[in-house]
Amino acid sequence: MWVPHYAKNGDVEAGTGALYPIMLDTPELRWSFIRKVYCILAVQLLCTVAVAAVVVSVRPIANFFVTTSEGLGLYIFIVILPFIVLCPLFYYYQKHPVNFILLGLFTVAFSMAIGIICAFTSGMVILEAAILTAVVVLSLTVYTFWAASRGKDFSFLGPFLFSSLIALIVFGLIQMLFPMGRITTMIYGCLAALIFSAYIVYDTDNLIKRYSYDEYIWAAVALYLDIINLFQMLLLVFRAAET
Repeated sequence: MWVPHYAKNGDVEAGTGALYPIMLDTPELRWSFIRKVYCILAVQLLCTVAVAAVVVSVRPIANFFVTTSEGLGLYIFIVILPFIVLCPLFYYYQKHPVNFILLGLFTVAFSMAIGIICAFTSGMVILEAAILTAVVVLSLTVYTFWAASRGKDFSFLGPFLFSSLIALIVFGLIQMLFPMGRITTMIYGCLAALIFSAYIVYDTDNLIKRYSYDEYIWAAVALYLDIINLFQMLLLVFRAAET
């Protein structure tokens, strides 16, 4: 299989060399695509922090969702809204500016849900989960770029991660219907955190090698969901450990 000359001599850190062996597309375009995805992701995360901070700071907002029947119904709608938005986003992810409007709605709805969860969690637990999430995400991202530049491929993780995610969802539903106690919750949270950590590696590898240049919205959504779900699972573990 042909290996381009820049795969041997390019400077990866400068953003002009090949990201991985046997790279056949233009490194400059791929680096531009990656920067675009991470810029979108950064805006999403900043939006999540801002919205969650408002919900936590303005106490009546959080109280409304848990003390009134209307608030409870609205909270359920907010939880399912991001997944509803994904349906039109699937068809309009290439249509500007509709794709960014839908992405913004998706992010704000998710951020509201995160804010409500954080409103009833101690500040120390939130800080611990946020710091650990940041460290894990940064470490796994750096590792994946390093591993990809040395020819490692993580596409084999796809089927295992999908089946693990289905098992997590089913177990989570069972846990909601039949609570199994603090220890079980901590075990569930730890396993889920490991799975979403693996998803970060898998989706970062896809970002480097497999996403096409017009799929920047889906790449940002995938990484955003990985990071937010990792944070939620770490939050679950620390909350269970605190009680």
